[in-house]
Amino acid sequence: MSKPEKIEAASVSVLGAARSGIAVARLLKAKGARLFVSDKKPREEAAQQIQMLESMGVEYEFGAHSDRLFDADFIVVSPGVPSNLNLVQHAMKVGLNVYSEVEVASWFCRAPIVAITGSNGKTTTTTLIGKIFEKSGRKTVVAGNIGYPISDYVAEMDEDAVAVLEVSSFQLDHVDTFKPRVAVLLNITPDHLDRYDNYQAYMNAKFKIFMNQSADDTSVYSHDDEAVDKHCRALGTVRKPFSVTEKIACGGFVEDGKVYLVENGSPVHLIDWKEIRIRGVHNLYNSIASALAARAMGVDMDVIADTLREFPGVEHRLEPVRELEGVKYINDSKATNVDAVWYALGSFDAPIVLIAGGKDKGNDYSPLFGPVKEKVRAMILIGMAAPKMQREFADKTKCVMAASMEDAVAKARREARKGDIVLLSPACASFDMFQDYEHRGREFKRLVMEL
Repeated sequence: MSKPEKIEAASVSVLGAARSGIAVARLLKAKGARLFVSDKKPREEAAQQIQMLESMGVEYEFGAHSDRLFDADFIVVSPGVPSNLNLVQHAMKVGLNVYSEVEVASWFCRAPIVAITGSNGKTTTTTLIGKIFEKSGRKTVVAGNIGYPISDYVAEMDEDAVAVLEVSSFQLDHVDTFKPRVAVLLNITPDHLDRYDNYQAYMNAKFKIFMNQSADDTSVYSHDDEAVDKHCRALGTVRKPFSVTEKIACGGFVEDGKVYLVENGSPVHLIDWKEIRIRGVHNLYNSIASALAARAMGVDMDVIADTLREFPGVEHRLEPVRELEGVKYINDSKATNVDAVWYALGSFDAPIVLIAGGKDKGNDYSPLFGPVKEKVRAMILIGMAAPKMQREFADKTKCVMAASMEDAVAKARREARKGDIVLLSPACASFDMFQDYEHRGREFKRLVMEL
């Protein structure tokens, strides 16, 4: 594959009419392409999308996918469309190029791109990097998997701006020429194994963030993640590893509670760990990665340090909701995999009542057995994964089944004692009961505030 030589008058099919699908259709329409959008959502549930497509003069179908989808020069797939879907596989089999929305948007993006991926921490890191650039005075767009399609912003950015993009493995599945000036890979742990044939396939998708980088580009990655470090050592880029476990010769590290960035071969003190506002070892990783990415783009150390002191974190990631009857309620709805929950449990010393469950993604819950046995007073289990989780954790802690989030919050309140923490940290996707993890988190917060 490669970027099409001519977009004007090209025939393009967009598979999926969610935010990114509508955005890329709007972008390509403005560039002169002929668009056809296909989505399996029933027509009666797609009034808003239909209105937008008709206002753009874009043809569409809802309710099913017809063969017209393949009558195109190339296809753009939304992140929610699995790469192993028969439609996608057939398109590639008949010789159609299949691209993601971030790939297409990058064709027209004049601003340098800072791209962030990883199994955990990418939303916090993406948001933090955006805040650092904003504080430095640079025009900044934060977009991608974080909820705002970059296609909506490329027209307003020039070479002096910066595009900070969270990119998921699903978006990276279908990149071809995507070339970040700075690429950040935070970590890789088993996730989304319901959409990949095996763990290696998932890792390979993440590694594609570095695929087109050249010697002048910067690769920021975890030295402490063995698989990531092994892959990235072979990159021919400006390599900036980071570690919280050992002093390293380049990149960034922690020693005696102080964070250092290596500049021209010498460690330079950036900030004391205790000064960083977002707590936890996982956020220390996120903070060092953010600092290295910003320095690669020339941001002053003082600006980076000041932002780290001020940044409060992101919604749905270890987000305090309220304290009631001596019990703290914490929203960690964005913890959609096992590793994220492992870090969440390690962030607290108090006993925990854990609300978990949802749509299982082929999870191996065994890494949680020790922390749950040690720290969790009770697990309140919701969603499709609840029976499986009950079987696996029944001998580790008390397990209570809940029929809904409202039921879960009520039962968690009954199980919690003064000084405890009620933590929503699901380890699962949300799509069996909610639109997305944001919907799940906001529903949890609403119910907690109504207690």
